[in-house]
Amino acid sequence: MLGVSVPGSRAEGLPDLGDVSQAAISPLQERQIGEQSMFEIRSAKSYLDDAEINDYLNHIGYQLAANSSEPGLGFEFFAIDDNVINAFSLPGGFIGVNTGLILIAQSESELASVLAHEISHATQHHVIRMIAGQKVDTLASMVAIAVAILAARSNPEAAQAAIVGAEGGAIQRQLNFSRANEQEADRIGLDTLQKSGFDPHAMPVFLERLQKATRLLEGGTPSYFRTHPVTSERVADIANRVQQIPYHLVADNLNFHLVRAKLQAIQRPPKEAVAFFTDALGAQKYGNQIAQRYGLAMALLRSGMADRAAKEFSPLQDEAALNPMLATLDGQIRQAIKSDGIIEFYHTATQNFPQHRALSYDYVDLLLQAKRYPDTLKLLNEQIISHPTDPRLYELQARSYAALGKIQEEHHSLAYTYALRGNLHGAIEQLELAKKSGSDYYELSTIESELKEFREIAAAHEKR
Repeated sequence: MLGVSVPGSRAEGLPDLGDVSQAAISPLQERQIGEQSMFEIRSAKSYLDDAEINDYLNHIGYQLAANSSEPGLGFEFFAIDDNVINAFSLPGGFIGVNTGLILIAQSESELASVLAHEISHATQHHVIRMIAGQKVDTLASMVAIAVAILAARSNPEAAQAAIVGAEGGAIQRQLNFSRANEQEADRIGLDTLQKSGFDPHAMPVFLERLQKATRLLEGGTPSYFRTHPVTSERVADIANRVQQIPYHLVADNLNFHLVRAKLQAIQRPPKEAVAFFTDALGAQKYGNQIAQRYGLAMALLRSGMADRAAKEFSPLQDEAALNPMLATLDGQIRQAIKSDGIIEFYHTATQNFPQHRALSYDYVDLLLQAKRYPDTLKLLNEQIISHPTDPRLYELQARSYAALGKIQEEHHSLAYTYALRGNLHGAIEQLELAKKSGSDYYELSTIESELKEFREIAAAHEKR
């Protein structure tokens, strides 16, 4: 999570940007490097700010992390909107997964096998060892190298430019994990995968499919293979290990199929997505039929055909009462066709699925329209306690404060919104406005402290 102080969790503050003189990088410094690297990621267009997809990745990730060697590392999993097949680990437990990798996985255990592998890179501190090897002496320099490594993993062709832009050092040879790193992450990840209740046989199956896909690609190897070197010996080693493990069928969670359908529905042009899901539900039926119908209804809604979306979604009504992603789409369709009792629907849905942020977003929007501001703030405060790094929640909170004429609180919430989206200067500007807008001593002292911390981080970024 980002190192900002937020209402309800103001304990830790932002990273110390002083010199780092010791040879080893402490766990706190490793976390700070990851947190500051996330500023870069959250401000990038490719960061997929979708609560349902990221919550799903975190659900699987936490299940795996609980069985890792460092369950308390503070993992955060997030999606990158990029069809290149790739995944990566940053210092401090931040793990990114490209949408292309989610879509190519054919089972939840295959996706989990990649997350388990990346979790193992994090718990074995492979990336931080690369950074420590550069002998730099400031946290800002370490963050620069971490961002250079991230850029190189995302776009290997641009690796050298990223490195030169960051430090000018010769770290090209350290951008890719070594065979020993990969074998260690495979071995530990396989154990984590099995302990977490997923199918360990999925790991070699997924790697073999990627190898076959590689041969069909013009222009060479996918980014995942360039940054995670795969050899026949490595695949054989994993396959030999899983042969010792009895096979048992592990069913996919419905949300695995719904997330993949959602990605298909939002990444394709609406008309193309409608045709894709219509075909999937037609004579040549394939894939999970609940997910395909969900995708079709979403594509129709995006195409402006709300009535037809409602008709196609109708067979899923009973399922929607049991699944938060289906309930979220159900609510959006009901709003589009101006269904009666929409406030009551959302009240029930958010009671049934209190941790599902996408439902809360839509419910708060409706409550704001109904000018039920105390209700919006109560709901938002509950959500912020559970999701303290969600910028959308603070944005909605700011709207609620603005409607109530609470100007200082509005600017304070907007500061968190900007910071969590990687806009440090916007956050500083909002804190300065908040400082001028009220006289509460406690609130002003908090704002002053946050202004100091935000300015330090902004100054460190400008030095890079």
